[in-house]
Amino acid sequence: MFTDYRRVLDRKDIHVVTIGTPDHWHTKIAVEAMLAGKDVYCEKPLTLTIDEGKILRRVVAETKRVFQVGTQQRSDRRFLQAVAIARSGRLGKPLTATCSIGAGPKGGPFPTSDPPGTLDWDFWFGQAPLVPYTKERCHGTFRWWLEYSGGKLTDWGAHHVDIAQWGLGCEHTGPVEVEGKGDFPTIPDNFDPVAFFAGKVKLPNAYNTATTFHCTLKFANGGTIIVRHGPDNGVWFEGPNGTIFVNRGRISGKPIEDLTKNEQQWLEEEVIKLYKGRQLRRHMANFFECVRERAEPISDVATHHRELSSCHMCNIAMLLKRKLRWDPEKEVFIGDEQANALLSRPQRKPYTIEV
Repeated sequence: MFTDYRRVLDRKDIHVVTIGTPDHWHTKIAVEAMLAGKDVYCEKPLTLTIDEGKILRRVVAETKRVFQVGTQQRSDRRFLQAVAIARSGRLGKPLTATCSIGAGPKGGPFPTSDPPGTLDWDFWFGQAPLVPYTKERCHGTFRWWLEYSGGKLTDWGAHHVDIAQWGLGCEHTGPVEVEGKGDFPTIPDNFDPVAFFAGKVKLPNAYNTATTFHCTLKFANGGTIIVRHGPDNGVWFEGPNGTIFVNRGRISGKPIEDLTKNEQQWLEEEVIKLYKGRQLRRHMANFFECVRERAEPISDVATHHRELSSCHMCNIAMLLKRKLRWDPEKEVFIGDEQANALLSRPQRKPYTIEV
């Protein structure tokens, strides 16, 4: 056991690493792991910002490392079936995918104290601005702070928006327009997110990610993704010819129920095609199979970056309280300097991402 991940990367007998840290550490550790010659399995959401995804995509291409993102729904037969049917045209065009991901929690203000003797508080913060120790900033609740995560939009959104964008056939591109409204109970109306991430604005010592929200992303092919706080956790694909629903417990809808025996066989063949020609496995098993064969896993960095970018855009649009236009080729907002300033964040030394 090590308290410094770099001691693991120094070891020549380590060939594969898994990264299960809070989100704001994912990119730095992943970059350094690949540069050290390791293959990587990294939990979702892969990045803290859109620009971090661009960095990881580049480093994967340069190092040729095998990299799997922990969006395990890509290895779930139900979700693959839903994606296959959506992409087949059987539901008609245009398609709308609705992602219901549940509301975020409220909490705080919280008390501060000295950190436990077993915790290196400065190291835990990494690139984020250093503040007094707060128990609720750590452990599972780190994701309800914008400094380290993106709330429900990058928690469950990283799963369901991933499936939705794949089903629309937009996994290699991005939206052209995004807008959304969200409730941020501890953020004032005149909030400047650029100044906040630069450490120039202080908020109450409380959860500050969106609790309720409704966001809409529009794509050049006519498809639409809606991301909302609830109810019924799952993804709907709806077109002129029908609707299907999928979550981790079931896939349902008339287009599923009406499949003939031959069509069921067709669907199984389409699932294998989506799974990059491989037999369906558990998500980690797919990763290790690709490590052995030096192949691309089912949840690759390039497509996950595109779909997680959509989640980040939802948060940016809600924080700025306006509709945003996006150039999916250049991966920048069109005519909006403030929004583009949120593609990345200032990073605290010595924890900057170096590539």
